[in-house]
Amino acid sequence: MDFDDTPEEAAFRREANDWLAAHAKPKRDEAELSGMSAISAEAELQHVRESKAWQHVLYDNGWAGITWPKEFGGRGGTSIQSMIFAQEMAKFDVPSSVFAQAIGMAGPTLIQHGTPAQRSRFLPAMLRGDEVWCQLFSEPGAGSDLAALSTKAELDGDEWVVNGQKVWTSSAHFSDWGILLARTDPDVPKHQGITYFLVDMRSPGIDIRPLRQITGSAHFNEVFLTDVRIPKENVVGEVNRGWGVTMTTLVSERTLIGSGASNPVHDLLRLADRFGGRDDANVRQQLAATYIRMRLLQFTGWRVQTAISRGEAAGPESSVLKLAHTRQLTAIADISLGIAGASGMLSDPADMEVYSWVQGFLSQWASKLGGGTDEVQRNIVSERVLGLPGDIRVDKNVPFRSLPR
Repeated sequence: MDFDDTPEEAAFRREANDWLAAHAKPKRDEAELSGMSAISAEAELQHVRESKAWQHVLYDNGWAGITWPKEFGGRGGTSIQSMIFAQEMAKFDVPSSVFAQAIGMAGPTLIQHGTPAQRSRFLPAMLRGDEVWCQLFSEPGAGSDLAALSTKAELDGDEWVVNGQKVWTSSAHFSDWGILLARTDPDVPKHQGITYFLVDMRSPGIDIRPLRQITGSAHFNEVFLTDVRIPKENVVGEVNRGWGVTMTTLVSERTLIGSGASNPVHDLLRLADRFGGRDDANVRQQLAATYIRMRLLQFTGWRVQTAISRGEAAGPESSVLKLAHTRQLTAIADISLGIAGASGMLSDPADMEVYSWVQGFLSQWASKLGGGTDEVQRNIVSERVLGLPGDIRVDKNVPFRSLPR
């Protein structure tokens, strides 16, 4: 494992940090809530406006889509440069989350599977921050078992007509476009007969209803599609072969979630100072364990970074990052409210420090479920990394139409 940048990487890091320092403010110590944690609609919309403005700044200065080809507005750089820039940008108080589905998921999928027309139409607009995207994958009956989705699309001339329901759709209420999975052939096994679409979220027949979360915010939505018409040219990849395209998106999503690890120890120590937890032997042990897990996550990330820097394929460590990150989230949520004691039962924005920890506790399941549940991740690691026997799948070769519903 390499702990230090190469001379070229160090120079790039200095360039990135110098530019960020000239265009953004360093992060402040005090807790803030924005984006997914924002409760009011006004605060959320303000976050969207700020995200779009910042994305324009990145684009105008050549820092948007570092690994994307220059022909699509990217920098044409390397994966290690993208990682370095993300590490440096995390030190500054800048918004970015509303473009995770676009730049982090839909964009890489279109680069790999899209047509020239799709790439030229959508990719530059994503990087400029002109359009926000959402992901229309999960359904009430197809969460962890995504291939069991039942939203159907039927060809009518030059358009597909879509009917069905999606759920847990982040940002749908302010999205311009969505990536959509629908079943186009029910007479083949469930992983076949699925097609990947691009859908205009302002199309007639789309009904978006917010889902009020335990945090008080409504970041997620359920989306009903009734006779929604999608042009044939908005199919990504081949008709009925959308599962392979979907895997590209899901891998990108898991990487995004897994790379979200941060260092919470300083903030936890400050919380412990406030509530007298530093003198509690149990709290001290939990703080030490949190620090150890944080360092393990860093080392695992560095192993991935080392492989990328050397031009090698990342090993099994890349598969466990997402699972390890979400387990750390649970531990941090538990210890923070344990330290706060009875104050952790309150949720008062006037006390932003405790309030932010309470919100973190309540919202931890978003990362644990998104991109595949922890249980699904364990199956992936056991089967694809450790080579253990897979589960017996009795529905693998059964036409979807014949499966019990």
